[in-house]
Amino acid sequence: MTSAPAAPTARDRRPERWLAACALLYGLTHHIGFGLAGLGTVGDTRWADWVDILVPYTVLLTAAAALHTAKADGRSQALYLIGVITYVEGHGIHLAANSVGNDTPGIAVVHLWDEVVGHYVWYAGTALVFAALARTFARRPARPPLHTLVPALAVALTWTTNSLEGGTAAMGLIIAAFFTAWGLRTRHHLGRALIPAFAPALIALTAYGIWHRGFPQPTDLGWL
Repeated sequence: MTSAPAAPTARDRRPERWLAACALLYGLTHHIGFGLAGLGTVGDTRWADWVDILVPYTVLLTAAAALHTAKADGRSQALYLIGVITYVEGHGIHLAANSVGNDTPGIAVVHLWDEVVGHYVWYAGTALVFAALARTFARRPARPPLHTLVPALAVALTWTTNSLEGGTAAMGLIIAAFFTAWGLRTRHHLGRALIPAFAPALIALTAYGIWHRGFPQPTDLGWL
């Protein structure tokens, strides 16, 4: 007679806890510019810009902890490293150009580095970090849906708003479709969390694009 499998220990659950923390912090910190806009300015800069410096630390360190505790293989670590470099470079470009633009609006080159180059590089880096996490976690045993739903929906909301307001909707839609397909392929494992994390973004971006016959930023429509 075989004995029942032992219940997972707190140590066994550490990778999933770090993964959930990364998802929730991604959802929180990637809305700093909007959420903290009401704090006002300090000198020629905004308080939100200073807090924004912490964003890479919160997202990337929790992702690193998730990969480390899950014993990610060399390929996932290499993918994460490329993603980190891309993420940090894009975020830095965005933060610096955005801060200058807030102080002196209307400069074309600032718009280029903030709204175009910065956002595309930053969000491409985000996708690479997510790919490293998905590659490591997608085949792990599935957690109960309620344990992954809130962090997954935080990712979905943030990926959607960042893609629209960041002017990267086309790229965001393609990446959302890719991760949704990955989630469907691994739906019998933890990879199924990719479905609520990216399928809502895929649907929302598609519907938005059809509705507006393009992807105008919500602020241009007076929504924010």
